[in-house]
Amino acid sequence: MSSTATKRIVLKFGTGILTKLNSPEPDPVQLRKLVEAVALMKAAGHSVVVVSSGAVASGLKPLELNERPTDMTTLQALAAVGQTHLMHAYENLLRDHGLHVAQLLVTHEDLAQTDRASRVKATLERLLDFPQVVPVINENDSVAIEELRFGDNDKLSSRIACLWGADLLILLTSAPGLLRDMTKPEEGPIPVVADVDLVIHHAQEEKTKLGTGGMISKLRAVQEAVRGGVECIIASGRQAEQLPSVVAGGGICTRFPKQS
Repeated sequence: MSSTATKRIVLKFGTGILTKLNSPEPDPVQLRKLVEAVALMKAAGHSVVVVSSGAVASGLKPLELNERPTDMTTLQALAAVGQTHLMHAYENLLRDHGLHVAQLLVTHEDLAQTDRASRVKATLERLLDFPQVVPVINENDSVAIEELRFGDNDKLSSRIACLWGADLLILLTSAPGLLRDMTKPEEGPIPVVADVDLVIHHAQEEKTKLGTGGMISKLRAVQEAVRGGVECIIASGRQAEQLPSVVAGGGICTRFPKQS
């Protein structure tokens, strides 16, 4: 697909790029930049779906808690409160661009069962018939615990991308991509990874070079997506302004071609 063609894009926003660097509370400046990038993609004619974490972090201030708790019941209570605040923030920011948010809360069971998955896909497709709508998907943390237990929506975003038949899945993280060497970030990310299987093995064996469990989680999501025919990109969510360029084939990132 050429860089000028319109694409079906899934953007995954993790908690780490939605919150302030020095505290777990939401970062309104960062969220505004991400929404502006979404608006630019929509203006270019792309269909955009956002998979967004951040519900728990958004619930801390309303419940007057200073740090993320460890017990599951409180985490689920935070998610129940925070999800409404998160969607309100998305709606306010998208409205500035003539857009509206559509909230979809799903569980991994919804995507694992054929009939339920088909309903999720049908709803998503219908929402995207309306060009002014941006679907924002999160795991239903108030009743499901997978994201709360494992700490990310990488797997969820990969499954949504495959279910929808996306052209591109962009996983946004604090790193500029898959670094050649975590101890030497100045060397920058690997531009293209043709075989994600080898990279995952290397990451598990050489954690000092390819880093954290968070990156391994993203590589596993990439592995699933490229096998499902979806091109993937890992890029920095702190450089949201480059996202239109990344979609067009440029920018600083790591690309994972889809498997035929």
